[in-house]
Amino acid sequence: MEQVAAGLLGAVPFARTLGLEIVEATAERAVLRLPDEGAHHNHVGAPHAGALFTLGESASGAIVLGSFAGLLDRATPLVVRAEIAYKKLARGVVEAEARLGRPAGEVVAELDAGGRPEFPVHVAIHNHDGVTTAEMTVVWTLKPH
Repeated sequence: MEQVAAGLLGAVPFARTLGLEIVEATAERAVLRLPDEGAHHNHVGAPHAGALFTLGESASGAIVLGSFAGLLDRATPLVVRAEIAYKKLARGVVEAEARLGRPAGEVVAELDAGGRPEFPVHVAIHNHDGVTTAEMTVVWTLKPH
């Protein structure tokens, strides 16, 4: 987890700017936390939509690093597209939980066969009390070098 945290926060300065905290980062699941800071709020005192988007996209990046770090010498992970649905007003500290939407082995097999695999990462953003405030899908690719 420490390698993923260092890699993500080292490569993505905006994640550091928002003070994102990596709670968990494995090949199965990544959880990141956005602290409750006034500088992150919108006009109704809740975390800004852009901050929530960054939290979710960063959580998706953490699981991509956790799942495919061993491939970075031959492929670059890149976001292809992302979609977010804001469900409820977020309040306070929020967490994003990301999970791969396709088995990692399939993705690696496609890369090994000379392809440029695409795969979804599903993210749920929760309030501190577990209420889902947003859902996000980020589609990633592994671009061969």
